Amino acid sequence: MSDKKGVLEEKLQELKDEYKNTKYNKATNIHLGILRRKIAETKKEIIEASKRRKGEGFFIKKMGDATVALVGFPSAGKSSLINKIARTKSKTAQYAFTTTSIIPGTMLYKDTHIQVFDMPGLIEGAHIGAGGGKTIIAAMKVADLIVFVIDVNQAHQLDTLMEELKALNIRINKQRPKLSIAETDSNTSIIIEVNKSGMPDSDIILILRELGIHNAKVRIREKVDVDELIALVAEKIYYMKAIVALNKIDTNKNHQKIADEISAKYGSIKVVQISATEGINIEKLKEEIYKALDIITIYLKPRMGDERLMPMVLESGSNVGDAAKIFHTEIVDELQCAYVSGPSIKFGKQRVGAAHVLKDGDVVTFIKNK
Repeated sequence: MSDKKGVLEEKLQELKDEYKNTKYNKATNIHLGILRRKIAETKKEIIEASKRRKGEGFFIKKMGDATVALVGFPSAGKSSLINKIARTKSKTAQYAFTTTSIIPGTMLYKDTHIQVFDMPGLIEGAHIGAGGGKTIIAAMKVADLIVFVIDVNQAHQLDTLMEELKALNIRINKQRPKLSIAETDSNTSIIIEVNKSGMPDSDIILILRELGIHNAKVRIREKVDVDELIALVAEKIYYMKAIVALNKIDTNKNHQKIADEISAKYGSIKVVQISATEGINIEKLKEEIYKALDIITIYLKPRMGDERLMPMVLESGSNVGDAAKIFHTEIVDELQCAYVSGPSIKFGKQRVGAAHVLKDGDVVTFIKNK
C-alpha cells in the first residue's frame, strides 16, 4: 500500500507542476480543467491508499417512501433535529463528534414514511477524506434530499459544505444538463449536431479528445461550463436536491438577516429557520422537506363496500395510469377510467382517463373494463 501511495504522490506532484507551469489563457482553459480533475482524483486516491481498512465505511439500506440525509458540521444540531422530526433517539451533547455512525429514523408526514439519516459531522477537507468525509459523503449519495443543518452562529459553514460537495462533483439543486454523447465507429470523427452549451465546437471536441473520445455524435441542449462538461463526460457527477435548516435561531436575534443572506447567495435553496432544542418551526421544516422531495400522496378508494382509503406516494406529475401501474400491473391493461375527487379536478367527483395528472390529496377509484 505504501508503494502505491509513493507512486501516487509522485504523480500528484507532476500534475501540480504541470498545472503551475501552464499559463492561463483561452487556449489552455480546457487543459487546465482536465488537470484540475486529475489532481482532485489523485488526492483522493492517496487518502484511500493511506487510510482504507477492511470493513471501513457505512452501509445504508433505503426504506420508506423517500430518504433524507441530515448533513452538517459537528455540533450543528443534527442529532437534536432527528429526535424532533423522526422516531428515533440519537445521542446529543454540547461538543463535537457526538455521532460517529449513521443514525436512522422515520418521519411521518401526510401518510408518508420518510426515512431520515443523521449523518456524522463533516469538516473542511472532507472531500479528500478528512474526518472520514469521503465515506460519509458516499453514503449520503443514496438520499433523495439533503437537509443542510447549519448553526445560525456559524452560517459560513454552509459555504464550506457547498465547496466540499462541489469538489466531489456533487451539484446542489441543479438539473442534469440535457446532452448526449453517442460514440460511433472510427470513420465519423466527432460531429457536433446540437450545441447550446455556450462553448465553441472546437472546445467541446478538444475536451472529448482529452478524455479519450475520438468518434462520437454530440448533442448539448443546455448551457454547461468546462468543468461540468468534463465531469459529465467522465461520468463522475451527481445532482442532488437540498434545503437548509438554519438551526439555533433562539440564540441569535439576527437570524432573519442571516437567512436572507443565505437566500441571496444561494437562490435555488430553501431556508427554514428552526430551533431543534426549542421545537421552533419543526412542523414547517417537515412541510418543506415533503415539498422538496417533489412527491405527492394520493388515496385509493374501492368502488364499492370498504370505505377505507389506502395512501399511495407518487412522484409529482404522475397520472392515473402511473398510479394504476404501481397498484397492480394488471389494472393498467384493464383500466377503463377512474373517478377522482380532490385538488386536481374542478368539481366534486369527476370521471377521468389514464392520462389525467394527479395532485397531492386526490382520492382515486379505478374502473376496470368489464
